[in-house]
Amino acid sequence: MRKLKNSELERISVENFKSSNKTPIVVVLDNVRSALNVGSAFRTSDAFRIEKVYLCGITSAPPNKEIRKSALGSTKSVEWEKIDNTDDAILQLKKQGYTICSVEQVENSTLLHHFSLTGKPIAVVFGNEVNGVQQSVIDNSDYCIEIPQIGTKHSLNISVSIGVVLWDLYNKITG
Repeated sequence: MRKLKNSELERISVENFKSSNKTPIVVVLDNVRSALNVGSAFRTSDAFRIEKVYLCGITSAPPNKEIRKSALGSTKSVEWEKIDNTDDAILQLKKQGYTICSVEQVENSTLLHHFSLTGKPIAVVFGNEVNGVQQSVIDNSDYCIEIPQIGTKHSLNISVSIGVVLWDLYNKITG
């Protein structure tokens, strides 16, 4: 095996990305504290051609040095919007026909590998690194998805959670 050069990866341009068909998923960041995690969310969203990233509450927005550091330019390709209140973003997305899926450990959560697609576009909510997704957002969610974990911490970094969930949903959508 030979490692591929960047020139061999057939990456699309930012312009082609913006005009391409997107995976029918949006990412909602609910009061995410770390700008590095926000940048990672952009980079992962670019990898799966996610429609849009919503930056809610205290979540940092571009331009930001730490976002730029981990996003590696993906803030230019992935559409994003800053909204002061996560509940407002959720209500807006519901009106647009999105199924709201918070990634959180709650009573009667659906394990990620058991989650079935509804046929509607999906808004996936990821919460604050300490407090998780706000209860008011959970109350307005159609589903709460949980990533199964068998270790002692029962906690993943938000950037890892975003990667795991988007990979799973992308595979379910593209079959």
